[in-house]
Amino acid sequence: MCLIVFAWRPGHPLPLVLAANRDEFYDRAATPLGEWADIPGLYAGRDLQAGGTWLGMTTGGRFAALTNIRDPRQPRGARSRGELPLDYLRGAASAPAFLAELALRVDEYSGFNLLLGDRHALYYFNSEEGEIRRLLPGLYGLSNAGLDTPWPKVLRATAALAATLDDPRPERLLDLLGDRQQPPRVLLPDTGVGLDWEMLLATVFIVGPGYGTRASTALVMAGDGGVRLVERSFGNEGRAIGEVDLRFDT
Repeated sequence: MCLIVFAWRPGHPLPLVLAANRDEFYDRAATPLGEWADIPGLYAGRDLQAGGTWLGMTTGGRFAALTNIRDPRQPRGARSRGELPLDYLRGAASAPAFLAELALRVDEYSGFNLLLGDRHALYYFNSEEGEIRRLLPGLYGLSNAGLDTPWPKVLRATAALAATLDDPRPERLLDLLGDRQQPPRVLLPDTGVGLDWEMLLATVFIVGPGYGTRASTALVMAGDGGVRLVERSFGNEGRAIGEVDLRFDT
């Protein structure tokens, strides 16, 4: 994923409300959200190049989501970051135990942010900071830097999420993920990729030559264990090419 905004409210009837965009090259093959035939009870999209995922849930209640850290100066990790959400989802270790083990070998991966948990507790790990954080209740935004880094797209999407919380239907969450408004150039971060790429990557929904938002995902998790998970898929020029709407109990 390249943008995740979420409301974390343990004890609330809807403890987790999340909206996320996955941005990727259009020619990188992937399957849309669905149950994995080889791992029953796991619901996620699947990267067919490296075999991992970017966001998923299980019927056991486990949740995981990933974003990359944008820094062209960082060393390239030997292993795919997409295996991290997958390993947690199909495993049995608690989120703190999983992250503690991961912290010992974090240099095997290029920079990443990882969200792990369930409807009772949610944890955040940034590979550059190396700190395991149990998140307090609140509204959060995450892109390709640390949690709540105030990039224009993060601020804009987080504010839009706040405006949906009176009625957080997936349809409204997906609508906020479709925002293509370009922020003023003066507000863009400098992550080392050049101005043209900074401008392309600055919108909530990205449409570019060969690269853009491939999937928008809305997740609403209920305190009683009910889950609704909706994904819209996109192709070249931001054309919608499919939608999956899943409901299950954890």
